[in-house]
Amino acid sequence: MKIDVNQTAKLLENHDNIIILVHANPDGDTLGCGYALLRALRKLGKKAEVLRPENVGRKYTYIYEDLGKEDFEPEYVVSVDVADIKLLEEDARKKYGSKINLAIDHHPSNCVECENLLLEDTAAAACEIIYKVIDALGVGFDKKIADCLYTGITTDTGCFRYSNTTSQTYMMAAKLVDLGADGPGINRIMFETKSKSYVLLEKLVMDTLEMHFDGRCAVVHLDYDMYEKSGSDESETDPLASKTRQIEGVCVGIFLREKQDGSFKISLRTVEPVNASEVCRKLGGGGHARAAGCQCDGPFENAREKILSVVQEYLR
Repeated sequence: MKIDVNQTAKLLENHDNIIILVHANPDGDTLGCGYALLRALRKLGKKAEVLRPENVGRKYTYIYEDLGKEDFEPEYVVSVDVADIKLLEEDARKKYGSKINLAIDHHPSNCVECENLLLEDTAAAACEIIYKVIDALGVGFDKKIADCLYTGITTDTGCFRYSNTTSQTYMMAAKLVDLGADGPGINRIMFETKSKSYVLLEKLVMDTLEMHFDGRCAVVHLDYDMYEKSGSDESETDPLASKTRQIEGVCVGIFLREKQDGSFKISLRTVEPVNASEVCRKLGGGGHARAAGCQCDGPFENAREKILSVVQEYLR
């Protein structure tokens, strides 16, 4: 059942022992949502915990490093910024994928089976929705909550550069800075600070660059052995998805990342008029108009040809 912000706040007020699910390969938005909500719930005296995936990027530790663990038997399951249970880490999917009581999301393609869904698909980041929920809960916004929410907003908008950014996004970010969020510091960590291992990984990936369809489509890929060569890991791959879209004349940027089982996660970044979500939906995925994803079986040549065959339909 679709519900609104006030109904969501009422549900959270009426439940305790809450487990919060975030998606695998977590980014700033899903982590910002999860830990902002956790902090707010604990301020209400409730027991809450985020089921944090193992491969969280080191740059996100400031979001949760001061928090202790709480032991309890989960009674209420909430997912945040999760468009599909397939996006959950395997253990989380097996344990809680069919038991989600409340889903909070901003993806138009959301297909999570749950008792209640709070979906605002015009929100630039799911953290914009969590901001409203925390406000409705009547919990005071402290610096830690503000930092979490600002992180989600700035990362999902590319530091306010992407077309999903709205006037509400700017106003909410400004409010969070007024509430103590370290905007400049967070932006520096997210967009200007790169580990040596990431720089080496980016070089390996960009060396695979291919151009298709008269330069309107750019493709790069990551082989699993590149992690060993660079000293990097999956937690550092998120920024790579947008690199190809930065090339002049490119309408569709494609990043194919090999997974341990040999399949490929495909991240699509587009500019108008190509709708990334529509493209990925044809391969069982989804997302937003300018950023979406799907998955294909390997080897690389198979995955590349599948996504290119669909993209070609939109570049005629």
